[in-house]
Amino acid sequence: MLKEITEATQSIQAKDQHFMHPWEDVTAIGTQARTVIAKADGIYIVDSDGNRLIDGPGGMWCVNVGHGREEIVEAVAAQMRDLTYFSPWSATAPPAAVLAERLANLAPGDLNNVFFTTGGSTAVDSALRFAFFYNNCLGRPEKKHIISRVGAYHGSTHLTASCSGKMLEKANMDMVEDTVHLIPNPNPALRPSGMSLEEFCDRKVADLENKILELGPDKVAAFIAEPILASGGVIIPPEGYYRRCHDLCRKHDVLFIADEVVTAFGRLGHYFASKDVFGVEPDMLTTAKGLTSGYVPMGALFISDRLMADIKAAGNEPKGFFSGFTYSGHPVAAAAALANLDIFEHDALLDHVAKVAPHFEKRLRELADLPMVRDIRVNGLMAGVECCLDPEKPDDERDMNFLLEVDEICQRNGLLLRPVYSSAVLSPPLTITAAQIDALVDILKQGLETAWENRATDPK
Repeated sequence: MLKEITEATQSIQAKDQHFMHPWEDVTAIGTQARTVIAKADGIYIVDSDGNRLIDGPGGMWCVNVGHGREEIVEAVAAQMRDLTYFSPWSATAPPAAVLAERLANLAPGDLNNVFFTTGGSTAVDSALRFAFFYNNCLGRPEKKHIISRVGAYHGSTHLTASCSGKMLEKANMDMVEDTVHLIPNPNPALRPSGMSLEEFCDRKVADLENKILELGPDKVAAFIAEPILASGGVIIPPEGYYRRCHDLCRKHDVLFIADEVVTAFGRLGHYFASKDVFGVEPDMLTTAKGLTSGYVPMGALFISDRLMADIKAAGNEPKGFFSGFTYSGHPVAAAAALANLDIFEHDALLDHVAKVAPHFEKRLRELADLPMVRDIRVNGLMAGVECCLDPEKPDDERDMNFLLEVDEICQRNGLLLRPVYSSAVLSPPLTITAAQIDALVDILKQGLETAWENRATDPK
């Protein structure tokens, strides 16, 4: 049971009313009392009242090596003593240069050009801008359309939010509408009754090709895709879909941008999932989150040697990519990322994920028999447990409220969830053990069952 809320917690919650949070309902500012996270260690967080909870979402998909790693703390402190900042316009610094080379060696294919950003949104925004820049350099100024998917999430800048396909989150927000196009969600659970996965995959791949042909291959700059649609609810497209979409892009001279902000750095058991899991060597790849395990903000865009060669071949005159950030390659962030990669190596973290991921999936799939569970999607150490209270009205607002109630119950029992619409999303630190997975799933099951029982007695 949760400990009693202290006056100190209430004081922080009162001050928090001035903190406008992401995705804030501005009509409700001043009415929410959020959980106050005070400390963290390993896979656990501790709130300001001393309650210890499993960090089910791993921060925001990002605390891959776990909380409180002294190796990163010491690396950041040492770097701050040596050098706190340098201008990436006019100079370089050892941590940024060393990190760029190390990342290029880990990345798939010929992604040898690393453009550092401040996070995932700015990495994706930079990728899209580079696609425009690339076509301008090649004398193709009309080739500027972007194709994304319903259910995708790519960021919070004006352009990346426009490419995101979480439709409920577009209300009252202006978006780019003339050059950004969303094709249908590749979620197999949405396929018509009686349709096989192979037939569904054919249809979803055809969605992409039909859109390219509708717009004209000479007008389409890029297709951007998460290997797994993370914030859309951990949507796992059918087998072969990602590779076939990549083949289509090559066929029609459309750049393929892999958004691996979530799936990179061990979440699926590899440093990068595009090639090792899905067999794709993209033209560009974006990442953030697990790059520093969330200890310091940082993102990166990887650009193929092929694209650079095409630009050089288009003429010898200078072609400046006039984009960048004050904090590109920040030495403190780079030091955190290097220490983070050291932990991956020293702890054999990718091997650990390979060992515990099957147990993670097995335990979660045991929830399939619960009456409210509609779908369970798992790959590596990321999962979505989707709930539905009424099969006749899936995705009803009641489903979303149900998950909020489940989260509240789970927190009382030692687990922090992340409700995403009608799904409980999980992406715990990669250091999680089999026993800790058992505890996580047991608490989740208890939360689902208790919330279901509550609905039976009070269906409102």
